[in-house]
Amino acid sequence: MRTKFLFLAIAILAVTAVMAQEQGNCVTNVILSGYSERAFTDEAVTDRQLELILQCGIKAPSARNLQPWKFTVIRDEATMKEAINNVVAGNVLIIVSGKVAENGSTPDFDCGLATESMFVAAHSLGLGARIYGMPIGKINAQRDLFLIPEGYKAVTVLRIGNTDKSVDATTAATPRKSAEEIINYKK
Repeated sequence: MRTKFLFLAIAILAVTAVMAQEQGNCVTNVILSGYSERAFTDEAVTDRQLELILQCGIKAPSARNLQPWKFTVIRDEATMKEAINNVVAGNVLIIVSGKVAENGSTPDFDCGLATESMFVAAHSLGLGARIYGMPIGKINAQRDLFLIPEGYKAVTVLRIGNTDKSVDATTAATPRKSAEEIINYKK
């Protein structure tokens, strides 16, 4: 009886694993269902959520494993509004700053990878996230206010927060380009 149960359990796990590969997995599902939210609530991001998101940024890949980034976490609403007008209490901004480039390093690209890792992590936790590039000039001009370390420049801003679930942003979102418009195959 035990052998039959064990065999059945192994068979179920094998079928589940194959189905997961065919239908995607939690990571691909998060990536394929994610979008850049605009409607956030004032429900606060928890310390635990923020810590996990930051850990995902730290673990991002970088050229030659230089990890040329610094993360500045801003929860103060007044300071956030200096960078982005429509933030609400409860949101968190993470300014990703990159080391000023040295002989062939790629800090801007590496900071983009760290930002994307945190973006995906936020979505996996059921939070909303949006990546900004536009306020970077303003942030770099006010380095002291935004705590940009010496020898670094702000590269991206990641906004994280709880989203207004009543907003149907998915159907209102700008459609993605088709695969045929983007992918070239050389056979």
